[in-house]
Amino acid sequence: MKLNFCTLFNSAYLSRGLALHQSLMEQCKAFHLYVFAFDDLSFIYLSGLDLPNMTVISLKTFEDKALLDIKSGRTAAEYCWTCTPSTVLYCIEKYNLTHCTYIDADMYFYSDPAVLVEEMGDNAVLITDHRYTSRYDQSGKSGKYCVQFVCFKNTEQGLKVLNWWRNACIEWCYNRFEDGKFGDQKYLDDWTTRFDGVHDLRHLGGGVAPWNVQQYSFNRENGKLIGLEISSSKRFYLVFYHYHSLRFFEGDVVCYCDTEYDLSPEVKELLYRPYVKNLMKHYRGIKNKNAGINANGVFGPAPYQPMRLATLWKYYRENIASSRRNILGFRLLRQICNHYYFYTSDFT
Repeated sequence: MKLNFCTLFNSAYLSRGLALHQSLMEQCKAFHLYVFAFDDLSFIYLSGLDLPNMTVISLKTFEDKALLDIKSGRTAAEYCWTCTPSTVLYCIEKYNLTHCTYIDADMYFYSDPAVLVEEMGDNAVLITDHRYTSRYDQSGKSGKYCVQFVCFKNTEQGLKVLNWWRNACIEWCYNRFEDGKFGDQKYLDDWTTRFDGVHDLRHLGGGVAPWNVQQYSFNRENGKLIGLEISSSKRFYLVFYHYHSLRFFEGDVVCYCDTEYDLSPEVKELLYRPYVKNLMKHYRGIKNKNAGINANGVFGPAPYQPMRLATLWKYYRENIASSRRNILGFRLLRQICNHYYFYTSDFT
């Protein structure tokens, strides 16, 4: 089965978007990716690459009156969220697709996502649970489900849900919690009861992200990343990882996860380090073609001045490990380590 995907991003996510496409090329047997370019720089650059299995769609082509009427009243992020269901509907109608799956641009595939779509069976819609680690549970505010991998079939039931979501997002889609709503995401909370034919993804390999990765351990077997759910000892192939909150800063600094989520050493080594290295490869390629594109989305100075790992651990050994009383220093080091600030030159 040929899988149809759509995503949206601007030039600040260009390296991530190219990495996403690369991962699909490596893992997916048959697919097409429809990219909605949310600024001229990304549209011109992607159009010039003429990448296989990719169609690039400009804002001018995509936006309709309903979207344009509300655009000025929303931030750039809110408008992207507002447009999410509209991108899926556009692809289904414009290209007469049997189905289409929206995917976030900051995801990366590690095995064939066909197994996720096939899990739908006869259902018309597929949604993915956040599966929050308990100490990070934000389902009350951000929603039980994550708009990261949402599939709709071109059927009466699938289009019913999709049109309902589009209309709801056009009416209200803001970066705040209000009256049980948050962005485009809280709308999904009751879909399994509001509508027929909505399937909640069960495959643990779909939807691994910083807010739930603490529940799993990973290792590489025969070139594939294998996950193990710690509580149940259930093994699974990692299908995709969502690199939410990965940030680049001025001074060639990268932060693996600019949030409170803890990441284990194995997750850093098996997932984050290779991903950032890949992003830097795409970044350098983009810079060689157009030095004016902020392809990694650098947006200001880092909250902490990073130290290279060797220096960091030397500091720990000499100033903290030898003194139990230095609790404040230990906590500061732990905070820096948990957020993982590095120089991008470490990924050459």
